[in-house]
Amino acid sequence: MSVEYKDYYQILGVDRNASQEEISKAFKQLARKYHPDLNTDNPEAENKFKEVNEAYAVLKDPEKRKQYDQFGADFEHGQDFDPRNFQNMHFNFGGAGGGAESFGGTGYSDFFDLLFGNLFGQGGGQGGRRRTYSTTFGSDPFGGGFGADMGTHSGFAAKGEDSEATLELTLEEAARGGKKSITLQEQGAGGGMQSKNLEVNIPPGVTEGSKIRLSGQGSPGMGGQRGDLYLRVKLKPHHLFRVENKNIVLDLPLAPWEAALGTSVRVPTLDGSVDMKIPQGTSSGKKLRLKGKGLGRGKNKGDQLVRAVIKTPQKPSQKEKELWEQLSQESDFQPRNF
Repeated sequence: MSVEYKDYYQILGVDRNASQEEISKAFKQLARKYHPDLNTDNPEAENKFKEVNEAYAVLKDPEKRKQYDQFGADFEHGQDFDPRNFQNMHFNFGGAGGGAESFGGTGYSDFFDLLFGNLFGQGGGQGGRRRTYSTTFGSDPFGGGFGADMGTHSGFAAKGEDSEATLELTLEEAARGGKKSITLQEQGAGGGMQSKNLEVNIPPGVTEGSKIRLSGQGSPGMGGQRGDLYLRVKLKPHHLFRVENKNIVLDLPLAPWEAALGTSVRVPTLDGSVDMKIPQGTSSGKKLRLKGKGLGRGKNKGDQLVRAVIKTPQKPSQKEKELWEQLSQESDFQPRNF
């Protein structure tokens, strides 16, 4: 018997130095592409699917990949291989039970069967006892079998892709956290869009751009579990506050005499109103700090910055004009130094 070399890297379309992540990604894409249940009118798809499974069964396992890279070289360049040359070679590959993976030889190439069956079995050759290696990726991803020649556990389970959606929150919701019911649109089994209702547990103090992970709420998998859903937080505009990282900023209007003489003002915060002392001689634009009244949690919690904005009467009365005139005569204050 002669066996033709199969280049598993070429079958998956990856470089020989590809990472495990790259190999897994390539496998998932090709498995979806050639799955027999999705290619009922393409008889070649099943053979392609078997090749992809066979290649991944080896390259996903670091030990099998190492052995393949070492001994598969003898098969390269389309050479035929005579297994009798290896009858007196004995290898131990992964323990007596073959590890947690088992890949039935049925439905897989003679090359795979030889390299990971007779070659790494106990006493290779026709008279030797053969060890069977198999990789169980999971149950049939579409609920039905692949055909008898694929073996009982020769399917695969691919986890679904992660998804991302925007979660709009008011500043108050972001600051206090808690449960929130949301409705999202996702693609249904028939291809159309359908509504999906979820209850989200919002951590207190979330900030703009932070993500909330909902395990198992992403895209459906192929026989495996669903991916995860990531909700990216977007803060709605507020009528009083604006956000600067974890700090929130409030513009506080002050009368000229309040700024000049100092006063105590009731100031709104996300936790309710508090009394704040305005120092004497506060200039417009000066920022006062209310510590720990911003977003975030614990030691990383931001502050509320209160920015003084001095307002003057738009239409002063006659008496007010007279008082302003008197003040201008009495005061030696010079606001400009240029």
